[in-house]
Amino acid sequence: MSPSRAPLTLVLARLVALGLSPLLGSLALPAGAAGPEKNLVMPGEVFQLGERTAFIFTPAPGPTVPVASGLKPGSKPWVLYSPTIPSCPDEAEKWMHEQFTQAGIAVAGVDSGESYGSPAGVQAAEALHAEMVRRGYSKKPVLLGRSRGGLWASAWAIAHPEFTAGLAGIYPVYDWRTYPGVDGAAAAYGLTPAELAAQAAELCPIEQIGRLAEANVPVCIIHGDVDTVVPLDRNSGELRKRYIAAGKGELVNLIVPAGQGHSFWEGFFHCQPLVDFVIARARAGAAD
Repeated sequence: MSPSRAPLTLVLARLVALGLSPLLGSLALPAGAAGPEKNLVMPGEVFQLGERTAFIFTPAPGPTVPVASGLKPGSKPWVLYSPTIPSCPDEAEKWMHEQFTQAGIAVAGVDSGESYGSPAGVQAAEALHAEMVRRGYSKKPVLLGRSRGGLWASAWAIAHPEFTAGLAGIYPVYDWRTYPGVDGAAAAYGLTPAELAAQAAELCPIEQIGRLAEANVPVCIIHGDVDTVVPLDRNSGELRKRYIAAGKGELVNLIVPAGQGHSFWEGFFHCQPLVDFVIARARAGAAD
């Protein structure tokens, strides 16, 4: 079985065994090379991570930032955000990220392109995780995936439930058969559409979501009931169904605003229960 066709967790295990796991630390650019560029909607840092561009929104300094009780030195709370692409995070999310940083919680992400939860995308997130830990952040971030970023977030969490303090989502994709479709996702996995479809049970995040239920990973999602781009029933609804089947339904808070689809409706990005969940779980991960 080739690495591209192996189950996601097996691929990652092989990469670690071969010494190909992400290197600690962001890599320096050659002298005279242009630095990475990304337009940030908030104060933060853009840095190079191997061949990829990463960012971090740093917590606001000063007495207004509450100190999370129980935190150990060198274990700062943070959010692993996706999808980090040139357009995201965007202005619509600014209020939400401000709530996180004002609560003393960093937000970071790495641009893995249109990786759709593939092993390559997970490996990029592993590199970011290693860099954040090197900088004194917690080994257990909370994952936040918006739209197709749900594939990035859930795939990383499935590969590393022991390092996942919680999973949050804004109309997230968990099943690439719904978006971008098998044809759209296949290249990211290094497979033909037929090969990817045949291995959906191993490689599609929703099919492995039971691993998160078994690990007692809590979830909070907001997802509209008339979303035709990312259908509720086959993504967030299916996640909740599988948690219930595993006897862990109480771990999922699925918020379903009536009459809302896949849009920039402000309620998706000013959802206080979602913000409160992310803050609480990020702090819990740092204190664990």
